[in-house]
Amino acid sequence: MKYTTSIEIALPRDDVLRLIADPAEMPKWLRGLVLHEPVNGAHGQVGTTSRVVFQLGKQRMEATETITRLEPADLHAVPSSVVVHYEREIAADGMWQAQRDRLFEAGPDATLWESESEFRFDGLLMRLVGLLWPGSFRKQSRQHMQDFKAFAEHGTDVRQATN
Repeated sequence: MKYTTSIEIALPRDDVLRLIADPAEMPKWLRGLVLHEPVNGAHGQVGTTSRVVFQLGKQRMEATETITRLEPADLHAVPSSVVVHYEREIAADGMWQAQRDRLFEAGPDATLWESESEFRFDGLLMRLVGLLWPGSFRKQSRQHMQDFKAFAEHGTDVRQATN
């Protein structure tokens, strides 16, 4: 299953990049994030493998995230006219995900965040989930983007959300 989601954020691209790449900020906008720790390598660098844990209600998901590609390799040296590519692969029980995030300048104080997601499912149960509820994956991706937008533009912290 593949899909693309996008959202415009009312901040310059460099500010968006700084916020999205900061591991200390992730729990504020990445709903359900319990842990994101490098197992080997340094956060945000190509080849780094991290343990990622989400708790959504009673459901706990643990995954391994590997940064497979970053363009340019040093995100902090990005000139404002360059498109950023960030790819990650997450392997969890019966599911594999690759994600490519791009941040485009949409004006002097606006950024377009485009995210391409691909999921592959192993085993009968996970394939059934992918077939019956593909919209739930898109909805989750969109929710993460909306949460980030609210955090970046207004300082809204998802840990204090009531829903």
